[in-house]
Amino acid sequence: MKRYNSTRQKLDKSGLRVYGTTYYPEIPLDDSDKFIRPIDGDRLDLIANRYYGDSTLWWIIAKANGLKGQTSVSTEDLLRIPGNVSQIIQNFISLNG
Repeated sequence: MKRYNSTRQKLDKSGLRVYGTTYYPEIPLDDSDKFIRPIDGDRLDLIANRYYGDSTLWWIIAKANGLKGQTSVSTEDLLRIPGNVSQIIQNFISLNG
């Protein structure tokens, strides 16, 4: 799922396409969540691909762990991997659609 597919777009005064604000849903703890320690060289996109089969869902892991502006993680980090992905995506679309 490409996260900007649901983001509103408009044209500015010069005719260039600009994106509106993208809103991300809160991701509460769930019984289906997993907690992992990354392996050396892991990035959020690689972890998303490993657990979700889709590297574009890296933002779910970032949001759930309060990670802003970074895609790499340390082997010392304990990461929460949300398990209720379909509900998170549905909430994301509702916020931005």
